[in-house]
Amino acid sequence: MTLVRWTPWQELENVNRQLSHLLDDAPFGKLSEAEQWAPRVDIRETDDALLVQAELPGIDKKDVKLEVKDGVLTLSGERRYEKDVKEENVHRVERAYGKFMRSFSLPTNIDADKVTATMENGVLEVRLAKRESAKPKAITIQ
Repeated sequence: MTLVRWTPWQELENVNRQLSHLLDDAPFGKLSEAEQWAPRVDIRETDDALLVQAELPGIDKKDVKLEVKDGVLTLSGERRYEKDVKEENVHRVERAYGKFMRSFSLPTNIDADKVTATMENGVLEVRLAKRESAKPKAITIQ
């Protein structure tokens, strides 16, 4: 089990971002082309892999890009705003639209050649296999 250090600065950044969006003068709080949003992510570790799950509801897998390069996993893509809806009938828009990107530093024991990804019900799951040398090995006591 990996412990994650809590940092108050990250919390402050999240609050600042939310306040900026509330006070933004864009109609219905839509994100502008230059702004980005970030999907929520869970990271878990098993004996043989690191599992990354990202919430991407309403996004087609063709609009998602995954890359592992120089020990960094990068998840990026775009959620497009449905412009065919008549604007005068829209009462509230709370979902974030536009481009997104998340990057995560990977431990050195990850085998970049054995990364797999699936997407089901709006959840992207990336499985990053560990190298054989990183897997636990039972030792028999003589």
